[in-house]
Parts: sequence; C-alpha cells; structure tokens
Amino acid sequence: MASYTDRLTRFQESLNDQADLVFFPMGTDLDYLTGIHRDIPNYGRNLHPGMWLEGAWIAPGRDPILTVPRMTAEFGATGGLDAFDVRVLGDWDDPVALVSGILGEMAVGDTPKIAVSDDAEAETLIELQRLRPGVTFVSGTGLLRALRVVKDADEIEKLRDAGRITEAAFAATVKQMKIGMTELDVLSELDHQMKAHGSLGPSFTTSMYNTGPNITLEFGDKLKSWPRKLEPPTSVLFDFGAVLDGMCYDFGRTACMGAPSKEQLKVHRLIMESQAAGIAALKAGAATCEAVDKAARDVLVDAGYGHAFRHRLGHAIGWDVHEPPFLTKGDETLVQEGMIFTIEPSIFQDGDVSARVEDCIVARPGGGEALTGGFQDLIVIE
Repeated sequence: MASYTDRLTRFQESLNDQADLVFFPMGTDLDYLTGIHRDIPNYGRNLHPGMWLEGAWIAPGRDPILTVPRMTAEFGATGGLDAFDVRVLGDWDDPVALVSGILGEMAVGDTPKIAVSDDAEAETLIELQRLRPGVTFVSGTGLLRALRVVKDADEIEKLRDAGRITEAAFAATVKQMKIGMTELDVLSELDHQMKAHGSLGPSFTTSMYNTGPNITLEFGDKLKSWPRKLEPPTSVLFDFGAVLDGMCYDFGRTACMGAPSKEQLKVHRLIMESQAAGIAALKAGAATCEAVDKAARDVLVDAGYGHAFRHRLGHAIGWDVHEPPFLTKGDETLVQEGMIFTIEPSIFQDGDVSARVEDCIVARPGGGEALTGGFQDLIVIE
C-alpha cells in the first residue's frame, strides 16, 4: 500500500530534468500526493488576499513548502498541514515577496522550467512570469499522470467504500420515492442521503435524465426541469456519486414511474447486457480502451439502438470524476490492471423510453471487477 510520503518521493524522483520546480494549488494533484483534501467548491468564488499562492512548492531532493493565506490557515480546516513546512501569508503581507523568497530558497534560476497543475490559476502563472521572465511552464498534472492512472490496493478500497456510500444513499432515496414527486424532491433527497451516509458531498452535480411519451429530455436547464412531477410512464435515469477521502464515485441506475411497458423492460435489459459485455471486455493487458467501448456498443447497435447510445462508454475515475484514458473510439490506450473506469452505456430517446446504468469497474486480467453491483433489475416506483 503506497503512503502519501511514498507517492511524493516517487514523484520528486521522477522529475529529473522535466521540471526545476512544481507548484500544485489546493486541488486534486496535491490531494493525491499529500492527503491535503480539497473542499467541495462554491459556485461563487471566495477570494482571499494572495489566493494565487495557496498550494505546495515541490522540487527534487527538497522538502515541500506549503503557502497559504491567513484565512485558509485559520478557517480552512485543511487537514494535514502540520506535516509540512507551512508559510502563512498575512492579510497585509506581500505575496510576491513571499514567493520570491521561496524561489531563492529553492535555487530557482533565471530560466527555470516550472510545472503547474492543469487547474492552477492564471494569476499564479502571471505572477511567476513577473518574477522569472525567462520561465517555461509545463503541465505538472501531465507529469503526475503516470502515477495517478493505475490505482493501488488502498485507492481501490477507498473507491469501493465510496461506492458503498453511494449505493446506500440510493437505496434510502428509492424508499422515499413516490409517484408525483418532483425531480427536485428526488435530487435533494439523494444529496442529503449521501452526506448522511458519510460523503463530503456529491462528487459532481447530482443529475437525472428523465424521458417518456409525455416528458422530454432536458440537458442543462435545471430550473425548468426541477419542478416537473414524475408521473407514469416516465423513465428516471440517475447519475451521481459520493466523495470519500479525496476519491470520487460515479453511479447510475434507471427507475420507472408506474408499471413498466414491454419497451421499458427491453431497453433496460439491453443496457444491462451492454454493460456486462463492456465489463467482460475490460481485460488488463489484452484490450484497448477502444475495444472495450466497441464490445459494449455492439450490443446496442445489433439491437437497433446504436443511434441512441450518444456518448463514449466511459472514463477513468478516481481522484477526479473524469480522468484519462477514455473508453471511446480512437483511444488505443492498452488497459492496465488497476485502472478504474466507469462503464455506463445508455439509450437516450427524447419523448420516448430511455435507460442508463453506471458502475466503477477495476481492470483485471480476466475482465473487469465491479465496485458496486446492486439494483440490477429495473426499479419500479408505484
């Protein structure tokens, strides 16, 4: 089992001449390396003076330095800071002077190669370029990707536990569902149940894609779709996931409001068969991402529903919800043992019957290992 110290050491040793310095802001990359967990983000940003320097400065052969604004240090409740060399920027202190001192301390020359997270603020790069006009920026996320893409046993168990929370929240929500509830009623219950069962919050915006003869697909217009009542014969397609110890789950199932029609049963059966084919094809060392997508897609194409499968089969997942590589045509990445993917076939038909399913699946030599497996039958709400 890899510890955070092991990960950080491996990353520093891998840098060689790829970067003289790495800056990772509070976010996924830093979480993966140090266990300093990021929080659920806000819609509107809460800025503090010097926010652009909030993060860790990492160089080969040196202890990392963490820089944080006073507001983060006192009120951010960011766990794990006490294990590092932390420099706190006071509200009236000069962030440029603080970072300039760190660059000198880490012997960063006039023309350095500085790696930054893909999620770093543009302001960070602007300020660093002012301090070192000859700087070359590279992707720190890209340098870290080789370590992140294959999950160790500890990461797999963490994601399995996140899946347990996700399924428990779903089971509790299904028990509360009744005909005539609004979409907002159900979504709010799901978010509540995830937190009640131990999730920091949703790993992404909890979503439903609902269709039927009397209800159209609404992608992205939440204020329009939330008040809609779920009446027979609506197909209710769930898409959500819990967060646990820095890792993100992604899960989907389909429910039917009222007794299902033959078409609803058929469409649901087909997406379950498609997912089973994709899981079986997820053979480490023997299949490409493209081939896994094709194995699942062929089930729906052969049944005449290929046109309704409107997206890739899945994506890698772990510390972010969507990570590369992707189970899609054109991605010839060889699947490796320990990679974790969503396998999420769907049939989306506007004004008609739809269905989707989604689980996180670990790639193994003999095929995929599902981290969740409940609710295999079409859920019926009566």
